Amino acid sequence: MKEKKLSLKELLLNKRMMICLFNGFSSGLPLYFLSQLVPAWLRDSGVDLKTIGFFSIVFLPFSFKYLWAPFLDRYIPPFLGRRRGWMLISQFLLLGSMCLLALLDPRIDERIVLYVGLMVGFFSASQDVVLDAYRRELLPDEELGLGNSYYANAYRLSGFIPGGLGLILADFMPWPMVFIIISLFMLVGVLQTLFIREVEQDIEPPKSLREAVVEPFKDFFQRDGFKTGLLILAFIFFYKFGDVVATALSTPFYIDLGFSMSVIGTVAKVVGLWSMIIGGFIGGLVMYRVGINKSLWLFGFIQMATILGFAALSEIGANVYALGVVVAFEYLGVGLGSAALMAFIASCTNKNFTATQLALLTSLFSIPKIFAGLLAGVLIEGVSPTDGVFYSIFGAVGGIGYTHFFFICTLLAVPGMVLLFWVAPWGQRREADEKQLVDGDGEAN
Repeated sequence: MKEKKLSLKELLLNKRMMICLFNGFSSGLPLYFLSQLVPAWLRDSGVDLKTIGFFSIVFLPFSFKYLWAPFLDRYIPPFLGRRRGWMLISQFLLLGSMCLLALLDPRIDERIVLYVGLMVGFFSASQDVVLDAYRRELLPDEELGLGNSYYANAYRLSGFIPGGLGLILADFMPWPMVFIIISLFMLVGVLQTLFIREVEQDIEPPKSLREAVVEPFKDFFQRDGFKTGLLILAFIFFYKFGDVVATALSTPFYIDLGFSMSVIGTVAKVVGLWSMIIGGFIGGLVMYRVGINKSLWLFGFIQMATILGFAALSEIGANVYALGVVVAFEYLGVGLGSAALMAFIASCTNKNFTATQLALLTSLFSIPKIFAGLLAGVLIEGVSPTDGVFYSIFGAVGGIGYTHFFFICTLLAVPGMVLLFWVAPWGQRREADEKQLVDGDGEAN
């Protein structure tokens, strides 16, 4: 029986895509809460760049989520099922821990702010483990590119809440009220979890915790060979390395250029929002038509070019129009790169071990976030004898300023592009793409 090809409307608006959209929003909100709203709060409170950069340690759980992912694969909560049950638990814990920051003052409770930030990071990483597994089980292989594009761009869309609305509100009301309002947007994830259903699978959960831990790693390295497996891991780590370092202190960068919170929250985020939505549709369709490998090449080069846009803005200064152009280009390019990488990662996994394998692979491109902020702060601002613990670690370091910093970040993106020759050759299609080669008439497109 010939398989019916979905129309463009059916493809873009089917229920699976809408689920990916809302789950992407729920996943991105706490991360942007940590990466955009909290740094702005700290900078507005007079905290220096290196200390703000050190707070990047709150992303540590994202890099080690594979350690507890087998637990989430093995054990099933007594309500809502294996995936939805853990979703709801992590979302309520996220809501509570995000609201806790409203009770703190970074000038007095600096260490407690760090601990609460780590809590938010842990619950957010746990939510990601389950959402990634649910998405992989939900999407047919031929929809991985588009579905992950929806997810990645909704993930970016969620940044408009803490990084846009939150910053605008901060100009008109106290920070504790801002934190409570932004935290309540996690209710979007709670409602989504209550309305969707578990994906029906013929797959049994692991029978023991040992099986949940050992088999996913064994399966990954056996399928493509140990050498190829290592190359894939290296590629995932380096593909977005330059972008992650470049954007680690983007909000303090805008503030230091002289933009007000309201300008950052409106021009930067609203322009970025529309750029991301347009790029999301284009990127998803490009991946659906040309495949994941070619998309990784195309979007990777665009991603590198966006970093140079920040260098240009650093030289131009506090020009609102330049800010809008640079941010629009950045949201477009980086969003495309994220969508393609997530589709690539999903295509490398086995549905029998979705949670653990996806946690392992996605944790790799989260590792740079741990030290990216500190690295950025040291490179931009330098280290002097008055910097205490930073001076004892790094010694005296001269700051290179924002412009040269962004040039270095562009070079940091090169290794990921080079690894594409081995892990995603231009003319080779991945197995997940093969089902897209045949149209409704059974002929090759």
